[in-house]
Amino acid sequence: MAGLGAWNLAGAALIILLFPRSLEQCGHISLSAPIIRLGDPITASCIISQNCSHLGSESHIVWKLEAELQPGERQQYLPNGTLQSTITLPHLNRSRALLSCCLHWGNSLQILDQAELQAGYPPATPHNLSCLMNLTTNSLTCQWEPGPNTHLSTNFTLKSFKSRGNCQSQEDPIPDCVPEDGQSHCSIPRKHLQLYQNTGIWVQAKNALGTSVSPKLCLVPMDVVKLEPPTLWALGPSPEVAPPQPGCLRLRWETWKPSLHIDQKCELRHQPRLGEASWDLVGALPSRTLQYELCGLLPSTAYALQMRCTRWRLPGHWSNWSPSLELTTTQRAPIVRLDTWWRQRQLDPRTVDVQLFWQPVPLEEDSGQIQGYLVSWRPSDQAGADPMLCNTTELNCTFQLPSEAREVILEAYNTAGTSHPTPVVFLESGGPPLGRLHTMARDPHSLWVGWEPPSPQPRGYVIEWGIGPPSPSGSPKTWRMEHNGSIAGTLLQENIRPFQLYEITVTPLYQDTKGPSQHIYAYSQEMAPSHGPELHLRHIGKTWAQLEWVPEAPELGKSPLTHYTIFWTNAQDQSFYTVLNASSHSFVLRGLEPSTLYHVHLMAASQAWATNSTSLTLMTLALEESELHILLGLFGLLVLLICLCGAAQLCCRPSRKNPLWPSVPDPAHSSLGSWVPTITTEDTFQLPSLRDSSMPPITKITVLEEEEKKPGPWESNDSSGTCGLPSLVQAYVLQGDPRVPCTQPQPQSGTSDQVLYVQVLGSPTGPGPGHYLRCDSTQPLLGGLTPSPKSYENLWFQTSPLGTPDPLVPNPEDDCIFEPLLDFPLLQGLRVSGVEGLGGF
Repeated sequence: MAGLGAWNLAGAALIILLFPRSLEQCGHISLSAPIIRLGDPITASCIISQNCSHLGSESHIVWKLEAELQPGERQQYLPNGTLQSTITLPHLNRSRALLSCCLHWGNSLQILDQAELQAGYPPATPHNLSCLMNLTTNSLTCQWEPGPNTHLSTNFTLKSFKSRGNCQSQEDPIPDCVPEDGQSHCSIPRKHLQLYQNTGIWVQAKNALGTSVSPKLCLVPMDVVKLEPPTLWALGPSPEVAPPQPGCLRLRWETWKPSLHIDQKCELRHQPRLGEASWDLVGALPSRTLQYELCGLLPSTAYALQMRCTRWRLPGHWSNWSPSLELTTTQRAPIVRLDTWWRQRQLDPRTVDVQLFWQPVPLEEDSGQIQGYLVSWRPSDQAGADPMLCNTTELNCTFQLPSEAREVILEAYNTAGTSHPTPVVFLESGGPPLGRLHTMARDPHSLWVGWEPPSPQPRGYVIEWGIGPPSPSGSPKTWRMEHNGSIAGTLLQENIRPFQLYEITVTPLYQDTKGPSQHIYAYSQEMAPSHGPELHLRHIGKTWAQLEWVPEAPELGKSPLTHYTIFWTNAQDQSFYTVLNASSHSFVLRGLEPSTLYHVHLMAASQAWATNSTSLTLMTLALEESELHILLGLFGLLVLLICLCGAAQLCCRPSRKNPLWPSVPDPAHSSLGSWVPTITTEDTFQLPSLRDSSMPPITKITVLEEEEKKPGPWESNDSSGTCGLPSLVQAYVLQGDPRVPCTQPQPQSGTSDQVLYVQVLGSPTGPGPGHYLRCDSTQPLLGGLTPSPKSYENLWFQTSPLGTPDPLVPNPEDDCIFEPLLDFPLLQGLRVSGVEGLGGF
């Protein structure tokens, strides 16, 4: 086929190729059904005729749905030599799709044939069938709802027939009514109808998948007739008819001419033109009357009126609402109470200038519109009409009266009449005054004024307020009358503006007199100060600065100051501030740095606002050279004191000293009694006196660490002379014969902290020379090895049992070193004290 498109194997481009005319009838597609339900399967087959056999035996048919290749085709050669391919689409979810049968041609696909697939739904049953007999078009118009979209072309037909029964039997058929495409209504002409005979009507819907019909409707055409709305008119005045009462409207209407022979009933509704009020419905009105008076409306108010009609006593439909008719109700005489107040000024002995004020207070919701006010005065010696003093639309009037006049008459009027006369009696001032008068601002647009009610209680009060001085004397004032004499205050909200001074006047009213007026001035909202006080520097030092300012004088209408705030900032942009009360007028900045620039400003604040004063820049004084030397000296002394305290703490505390050097007892200031722990009564033992010649000499002094409780490994286990001592004492004093060899077992390495420093042999009182023993130890005496003591560095201070010194006999088996003992003066002063605690030791 010439001009057919071809797709390549990759599906990347569409290529238009030209083929010989011999391929035009090469293939043909046949479908299992041309139209199916949406979602149902469909089967298609493509047959390549024999005249296409020259394309080759390896030809392969490919299916495409729109632009998508479809797998699952089955291909076979039929006995007649044609090539057939079959494909089944399990679910067709498109209402319309194009199915193509293609053949590979080189590197592209050649379309052999195409078929359009259609899917949809059977037509739904039409519903909500209704009909109206329109006398204007003289036809029966029916409408219905077709239901959901079927995605298929669906035809609707309005079918009907005439029947004499309940539409169970069909007599004469009526031609079908076919609506235009897309419409769901149709009209049956009057010539095919009998207006008072039953007619059966229904709707039939049909498409390729099926047919459906609506429920049958049986009706009489005249029972569903819909009339046209009437036309409304205003009923004009007539000499025979009295004018309408206030709040009433008179109207008439004309029915539609083709329905003049039909009995009708009508409905009327009305709505005020202004506002958002809803429509008010008036009940059924007989059409034969053709006029009506509507009452109960607001006087002097415009209304919109509409009317609709239907058949009376027979079935039918309401007509549409008629176009609106606008009418205005008549007025009524004002029904108001007039509150009055006045000011009098004596012009001369015989004439008084009176300025009268009044305020209308409606007594009813529809009290009538006021068009003006009348003020009249009737002299006591005249009869007839009262002479007119004022005829105005304002709420005040100024006139002159004789000095003896005490009363005038005030009335409100409109076209319907006047209100009840209100007598205005000019009272004399003779009542008691008010108590304390005071005011308070609630917000920027209101003022509360209060007072103490006098005794006896007034019948009311008159409150006046207006802009205070320096306003012009003739400026208007607002006033209000309070009829409750027991109140002690009222809120003024009209004509109140912020930052404005108001003069408020309160006058008590009594039965036949009035009290003197009381005046007070007040602001609804006070303004902030116009400017803050000017800041000055009075004195300045190296680390301080004294500031002062002069408070501003109070201003009328300006809120009084409540506090000051001083801000200062250094060169590093560090800010500081302090808050002072309103009575302060100076302040000293302390803690400043020498030779530093500071920016200072003062803020004055009130309840209304805050304002800043002028800024001030200052620089503190620099330190002198002598002051610098003093500061450096004080700093050095402080460092030295800290070092001394640290050294003292390190030397005095044992926990700090022991790690540096061991604690060695001083022999010249030692006491065995203080070395021996306290012995309980259960461990008390008796030792022979040192002066007893029968006591064996002390052969060993052992210094133990304070926390060690068991004896050292070099202590003798010989029980002679020590077996009767407690074990704790045996660790300090061991007795024995110095001639006995000193056996010292090898200590366990690293298991004991005991240090045996020396053995003292001999007697401190004997004539013979003494010797000392220095035993080899596994630990140094003072952190390192020291030479053996000289002969004068120790003294034998123990005697033998016979009181004579025994010579020290060396023993080769002893591991101690013997050296001659010379006189040692310091050791000679070693005395054993605390013998009382040792029991005669």
